[in-house]
Amino acid sequence: MRVTLADIRAARRRIASGVVVTPCPESIPLTEMTGVRIFCKLDNLQRTGSFKERGARNALLRLPPRQKKLGVVAASAGNHALGLAYHGQLLGVPVTVVMPDYAPLIKVSTCRRLGARVVVAGRDFAEARTRADELVASDGLAYLHGFDNPDIIAGQGTMALEILEQVRDADAIVCPVGGAGLIAGVAVAAKALRPRIKIIGVESVATASFTAALKAGRPVTIPRRATLADGLAVLRVGDNAFALARRHVDRVVRVPENWIALAILRMVELEKTVVEGAAAAPLAAIMAGLLPELRGKKVVLTVCGGNIDPAILSRVIEKGLVHDGRLTRFTALISDRPGGLAELTGVIAASGASIKDIAHDRAFSGPDVSAVNAVCTVETRDHAHIRELHRALRKHGFPILVSR
Repeated sequence: MRVTLADIRAARRRIASGVVVTPCPESIPLTEMTGVRIFCKLDNLQRTGSFKERGARNALLRLPPRQKKLGVVAASAGNHALGLAYHGQLLGVPVTVVMPDYAPLIKVSTCRRLGARVVVAGRDFAEARTRADELVASDGLAYLHGFDNPDIIAGQGTMALEILEQVRDADAIVCPVGGAGLIAGVAVAAKALRPRIKIIGVESVATASFTAALKAGRPVTIPRRATLADGLAVLRVGDNAFALARRHVDRVVRVPENWIALAILRMVELEKTVVEGAAAAPLAAIMAGLLPELRGKKVVLTVCGGNIDPAILSRVIEKGLVHDGRLTRFTALISDRPGGLAELTGVIAASGASIKDIAHDRAFSGPDVSAVNAVCTVETRDHAHIRELHRALRKHGFPILVSR
């Protein structure tokens, strides 16, 4: 099925009363950091925290009256489910969502709070979809595919209409790719209005189903792998989405997971914005040097969602601090006699580092019963500061046995 600019414009009029027009400000700190003139389309500011509301509301409003009474079902890792739950509640349409077992707890609990019936079933999207199809057959529900339904794709494309009004001379839009519904809608609208604008997709290396489809010439199923970007954890891109996107997308790159984690930290620190892994992927690709052609260009990043589990966010921040050299751990051999630990901590303090934690390891400290391994977790400024700290410790007679 085709999705056209006319469909996307109609979707914009249809959803206008229930979906926020999100801001798209220029980011001075991200521009200074990357050398790319970056604008952030902040769809994480939608009521449920993601762009998925656009397609969800459009698809619900397009249902026949009888189906609106019976209700809908969808398989979703979270954001599509949240969008359906929220707008189903507003529009009086019963919503059931089937979530795979890796769905973040915050998304599961929020869906229930918004009034949806939540079924957790399946190790991946395909297994969740199978359970949803069973509910279609047994309960007469309409299945609303989260990234391949044409009404969903048209709704997602409304983001591009806003972007082109907010950043009229943008050179490129960089968009995460999971099932490809967002990039398909954005690409159709943007290329119809601005044929020369570049549309660039970003996948995680762990979830590169679009790249696999490009190589095969058709959507194919890829193996399941763990990823920080749960919103991109789709094993097979949509048929409709792929057919639309492949004609309009200029380039697709794959970014490693560690860069996604670091991009989440940079968004928190520099933009004061909490994002999930999928939303951080466009910035991650630029930070990782995968898009050097964008240097000096005006580029819009689709910050598509902010629904990250707080526990995951905490771990991501700590890993990012380690990557930056702002958190380090080392093991030093010290005397187990009075004053040994005090001397070690004195050297650390004198170097300007801050101790977060020290643990004593006596059992594995070697044959000298008067010595002990001190496992130290320390806050530092950067990697150069870590090297400076290590030199100071060795100078004062504390061998560094292990450093991370």
